Amino acid sequence: MKRITLITIVLTIIAMIVGTFLEKSYGSAYAIAHIYNSPWFMALLVLLLVLGLITVVRAKLYRRLATAGIHAAFALIVVGIVVTTLTARSGKIELKPSIAESHYEPKDDRHEGGTLPFSVQLIDFDIVFYPGTHAPQDFVSHVRFLDPDGSSEEATISMNHIARHHGFRFYQAGFDDEGGVVLNIAHDPWGIALSYTGYAILLLSFFGFFFDKQSRFRQLLRGGSAAVLLLVALTSSSAQAATPTPRTLPAEQAERLGQLYVSYSDRICPLQTLAIDFTTKLYGKPSYRGLSAEQVLSGWIFFYSDWCREPMFKIKGEAARHALGITGRYASLNDYITPQGTYKLQHPIDSLPFDDPARSKLLAADEKYNLIAMLYGGQLLKLFPITDSTGSLRWYSQSDDLPLDTDGDEYIFIRRHLSYCQELVALGRFDELDSVLGKTRRYQEQRATATLPSSQRIAAERLLNNLNYSRLLAMLFITLGLIAFAYYVVRTARQSDMHRPVRILIIILLSALALYLALLFVLRWVVSAHVPLSNGYETMLFLSLCIAVLALAIQHRHLIALPAGLLLVGFTLLVAMIGGSNPAITQLMPVLNSPLLSIHVAVIMISYALLAFVMLGGIAALIVGQRAAEVMASLQRIGQLLLYPAVFLLAIGIFIGAVWANVSWGTYWSWDPKEVWALITLLVYALPLHARSLPFIRSPRAFHIYVVLAFLSVLITYFGVNLLLGGMHSYA
Repeated sequence: MKRITLITIVLTIIAMIVGTFLEKSYGSAYAIAHIYNSPWFMALLVLLLVLGLITVVRAKLYRRLATAGIHAAFALIVVGIVVTTLTARSGKIELKPSIAESHYEPKDDRHEGGTLPFSVQLIDFDIVFYPGTHAPQDFVSHVRFLDPDGSSEEATISMNHIARHHGFRFYQAGFDDEGGVVLNIAHDPWGIALSYTGYAILLLSFFGFFFDKQSRFRQLLRGGSAAVLLLVALTSSSAQAATPTPRTLPAEQAERLGQLYVSYSDRICPLQTLAIDFTTKLYGKPSYRGLSAEQVLSGWIFFYSDWCREPMFKIKGEAARHALGITGRYASLNDYITPQGTYKLQHPIDSLPFDDPARSKLLAADEKYNLIAMLYGGQLLKLFPITDSTGSLRWYSQSDDLPLDTDGDEYIFIRRHLSYCQELVALGRFDELDSVLGKTRRYQEQRATATLPSSQRIAAERLLNNLNYSRLLAMLFITLGLIAFAYYVVRTARQSDMHRPVRILIIILLSALALYLALLFVLRWVVSAHVPLSNGYETMLFLSLCIAVLALAIQHRHLIALPAGLLLVGFTLLVAMIGGSNPAITQLMPVLNSPLLSIHVAVIMISYALLAFVMLGGIAALIVGQRAAEVMASLQRIGQLLLYPAVFLLAIGIFIGAVWANVSWGTYWSWDPKEVWALITLLVYALPLHARSLPFIRSPRAFHIYVVLAFLSVLITYFGVNLLLGGMHSYA
């Protein structure tokens, strides 16, 4: 029975691997028809389900509620997949204003069209833009469902907000210039119900498993003192390695990255500008622990696992800090997620009224978290200018839908650009990275020559970015102003004037500051091509300049102008600094404006980090070898201990992604290569958790060899799919 089960699992994994490569060569419809929806693959899943249930009964696992629940949940999920495959219907319906329609067309060759048992009428369609921009925030359709008995029901459909009627679900899919819309339709009441029930049972069972005193995890946790001490040593050493210096690009490569053009905040600017706003948005300052903004941004792009532990999210308000469970002013990305994998801020945000001041602080903290999802999803980096068939030039990110007439080589270049850069960074080939970044800038200049800012404007903006020290100057001049003002009061009380050297020093300081502020003002004028008085930050900078010039102009008659000028300039710069500490960042695409995306990404990344620790422990054990058998055994226990939360988090992350996909696109599983390889990774790492049933993996040496090789599935899931297989998640 054990051998049959193992063979079935291996065959299932092989079938899915073959499916991902068939999809690459022949398309998703071919892979789904010949692999995933084929009778023999369905039979494999059913056989796996039956074998699992037999194992549960024979091993009497039903006596332990949490363990039985995990296996039952996976059984329900498999049943749900089979039921969905056999019974689900889907399609698309095109609606014109005020015209009732009941016939829907197939979305692809794998489905058939049909007729709804009711009609749908489009009342109105609207594009909601982010305030002050032309960036769409949401697409909203107002529809009316007309039943045969004469009754009707109105509903609103938007991105991540579906409508339901008589078991059919409607999703916003597209629109035309004439006010018409395209809605996706899905009808799968039984498959979704079974799968979602399985997800819920799985989550509860995972939670119970970690608190079950008889579980293998708790036994490992109570293991020998050597294992516990080694776990603490590894944990502390990894924390110490991550805390001092999170990995990032070397300064030279980071600066070169910052020289690329990017479409940001409705204009074309150096990527350095986006990096500064990104860092300031998160941390409240344009640099972090001695690293430039470009290094911070590149660190998040290329070394996510390091940076998600960094306490660089500046959190304002006790309500937000309490919700995140932090005592200081800064949180890490990991602080946003509970040990059970739930997003800490969602319930507090939903429970507070819109006019509650605490809610705004929670939303500000939530915005920082979602910014990472936007970066990780690729939407923040619009680096690629393309002119479509109509002659319109637009800038795209790696994950955007490109024009249909995009040249094939250009399409591949865009789709794999950042993924290739990730590979070069991972291999430490920074000279080649320099070459790629240089080619990217030349590509930008060739494709968007007529619309790029002049070299003078770009140089002015980069100089402006490098000269922006308002925070340091604010603190310096407030301090000097207080000292100078106290000194002036003392001297005045003694009926004495300022000492001449002190007076000259203050004049020099104010003069230098006035010149600096004047330079900032001129640079901002050059960069923006209009007088820079359009927001609070600019007006405060201008006010600081005016105060400095005025103090210098009247100081020969009114000596108090000098210390007062220092103090006032400091305070106005402080206000300017506060106004510029939360810069506007390019908005999320409507379909990605969902906390489920953030949780999905974060949970899976935490899982990958844990699996990386297990892999490194395996390498260390193999290097030690049999000369230290006790250490190898201890490392095995630690690896097994870490595998439980890693596998559970990976499973939860996959299923959160499925729920999000169902809400956004109407299907919780599309057999996309990234989804399939995540499932493969889950199955690969689930095997070591069943070492009692698999003798070949019980010995420490066999375990360590297995987990080292198993990490290849993580690498393929994260890098290989991006570089080789593509799909909807090719950027993730």
